[in-house]
Amino acid sequence: MLRRFAALSLLLAACSTSRGSLTGGDARYGKSAEEDFLSGNVELKARNFPEATRFFEHVRTKYPFSKYSALSDLRLADVKFEQDRLTEAADAYAQFVRLHPNHEQADYAAYRVGLSRWKDAPSDFFLFPPGYEKDLTQVREAAKALAEFVKNYPQSKHRPEAEKALASARGQLAEHEWYAADFYAKRGHWAGAASRLEGLVRDYPGSRQEPAALYGLAQAYLKMDERYRAQQALQQLLVKHPQDARRAAAEKLLASLR
Repeated sequence: MLRRFAALSLLLAACSTSRGSLTGGDARYGKSAEEDFLSGNVELKARNFPEATRFFEHVRTKYPFSKYSALSDLRLADVKFEQDRLTEAADAYAQFVRLHPNHEQADYAAYRVGLSRWKDAPSDFFLFPPGYEKDLTQVREAAKALAEFVKNYPQSKHRPEAEKALASARGQLAEHEWYAADFYAKRGHWAGAASRLEGLVRDYPGSRQEPAALYGLAQAYLKMDERYRAQQALQQLLVKHPQDARRAAAEKLLASLR
């Protein structure tokens, strides 16, 4: 009986050694940085995040001067992104760009900074409209990162996706300014309304709110007895948006101010 138990114990130990420990052993590691990096990619694709992390960390520590060390840094950021640890992911991608600004995948990392910020932004903004009080820090950070990416990497294959996300982020920020301006206007605080509308037109040109913002800006200026600035806002509306439904009303109002 003891002999049979000893044999079974040896067999189990051998199997464990051949597979490697999931928590500490290194029997599963390959013979090169490339082999371990590719193993990490396989685990990442299979969403086996602890194992993927283990392989990439191993490459970083054992082969610090290999090209796969930097790539492992990038894949570790991907692990965080796929786990929805988005703030950590954004920071990791940003660090990769700082440390490897000339890397062939620096554009991917820069794009992922903005995408991580955007995915981490509040998604319920439009469910609770007066949202002018809502903290949109993440949206602003996303827009900033995405705008920097578009500027710095105009030839990147990720540019179309980045521009789409940037338009969405800027649209949400423009909507935020519109709600705030409406809040002030309904309470007769015309200086506050004008300030928010000025910001909307200045910071988010081409947004879907821009025509209404220009027309509302003219009305706010008139309430403040600033006829010349009202004329400027109406002229800008007519020049930039000649097909807008407010064109006739804008022309009539402009004519009355001359």
